[in-house]
Amino acid sequence: MKKIFSFMLAVLLLLTACGKGSVPENGGDADIDGETEKAEELELEFWTYPVGGLGSESSVSSLVSAFNREYPEIHISLKILSYDNGDAEIEEDAANGTLPDIVFEGPERLTANWGTRGLMVDLSDLWEEGPAAEIYDSVASACVSQNGERYIYPLCMTTHCMAVNRDLMEAAGAWQYVDEESHTWTTDGFISAVKALKDYGVERVAEIYCGGQAGDQGTRALINNLYSGTFTNPEHTRYTFNSRENTEALKLLRDLDGVEFSKDTVGTDNIARFCDGELAMCFCWNVGNEVTQTINDPDRDFDIFPLAFPTNDGEFNLQGGIWGFGIFDNGDEKRIEAAKTFIRFLTFDETRYTQTVLTSTLWPVRDVQNIYENDALMSEYIILREYLGDYYQVTPGWAEARTAWWTMLQHIADGADIEQAAAEFEAAANSGAEG
Repeated sequence: MKKIFSFMLAVLLLLTACGKGSVPENGGDADIDGETEKAEELELEFWTYPVGGLGSESSVSSLVSAFNREYPEIHISLKILSYDNGDAEIEEDAANGTLPDIVFEGPERLTANWGTRGLMVDLSDLWEEGPAAEIYDSVASACVSQNGERYIYPLCMTTHCMAVNRDLMEAAGAWQYVDEESHTWTTDGFISAVKALKDYGVERVAEIYCGGQAGDQGTRALINNLYSGTFTNPEHTRYTFNSRENTEALKLLRDLDGVEFSKDTVGTDNIARFCDGELAMCFCWNVGNEVTQTINDPDRDFDIFPLAFPTNDGEFNLQGGIWGFGIFDNGDEKRIEAAKTFIRFLTFDETRYTQTVLTSTLWPVRDVQNIYENDALMSEYIILREYLGDYYQVTPGWAEARTAWWTMLQHIADGADIEQAAAEFEAAANSGAEG
């Protein structure tokens, strides 16, 4: 059954109707005669990863255009990165000293990686002068670095989950294993559903993609949830993956007929294959994916049903996604201040903030009105927010841990001993955490 995206209409209305926000005005300086001097023109580069609706150039361009109507002297060039090679582009620019001014991503990159390496500007002043008190405590705590600085000003969030082809599940007799009301299921139910789909004739039910790090939040959450394993300690100082619970989950997935380890695919491929009907399940999903895929493919002929990852104990720990703005430290104070002006414009005023969140097609990170109150799709996904687990992506050595993760999965795909592979992953991740 197709879902109606009433919030898309809200975005369009806000884009055209949203007036001047209550942000600092610095478009020019008044001289002694009361006339306004022409402000100095600046060129800024804004790079964004494809986060929900912010992966659309037209959507982001609308936000930039609204900003330029009030700050015509600040010119912003836009680049939308890919999760397949965006990190490599950033690293190349870091090595060449040509980083962009503004970047949009999450604390795992802005805080735990680039921030700790000294590449980012501390945005604590924005937290002090803006409506940061309204930001949820769980989000705020995830946005502070080990040294107490804040390299990200958050905009939106989501709950990462998985999704199934409901039509195919029903046809195969596998729907009985899903709790439709709570959007949950058990590990035993998941195993039974995979078997039912395989018996029904589905050749490839699901994929453990490990061609790179893109979308790795899905495979981590799947493996951690199956038998209640952990990824880090609660203090976010060490990685704790090498456990009986996690190795048991890896053995299950490698042995389960219908689930394949794929060394040539990443999360974006998993989404595409699922939406094309090649897979019955997708492990890399959130509400932004459904919005984007439905807009891009309005003729899709099956219903997508979002689910928490299966677990054996009834305790669901889903990965959260937090995204916001960061500023690379290029040493130019005027450009840094102009970049802060852009962030203030999009996030400080509640009306403008609501517009920006709607454009993202994700959830606000602060206490504002329920902007999706009358939207059927967002109401379906909101229950998954109850299952948010620990935001451990800010653990030191995160970049090394992510590389070690897909490397471990590739070794397992090649038939490596699972206990040894898990031990090697944990050692590599903790080596990165220790610096």
